[in-house]
Amino acid sequence: MALKILASCINCDMCEPECPNQAIALGEEVYEIDPARCTECLGHYDEPTCVKVCPIDCVVPDPEHEETEETLVKKFELLYQLN
Repeated sequence: MALKILASCINCDMCEPECPNQAIALGEEVYEIDPARCTECLGHYDEPTCVKVCPIDCVVPDPEHEETEETLVKKFELLYQLN
């Protein structure tokens, strides 16, 4: 499942540069994660780096974008043109 950043985000700028898929960008008020690009770091790291670096634990699973591991793998392959 894609991740999302809660409104409690303090805009510390830790997550955006760590995202290997360039899925994180500053929104109108807080950072946002593009669910079309978020693979939970599958294919890059063992765990999502945005979750790991967030000092206030405001990165959580997005229930509106539930995905299986197979779906995340396919998304990763499409993002990097690996077939």
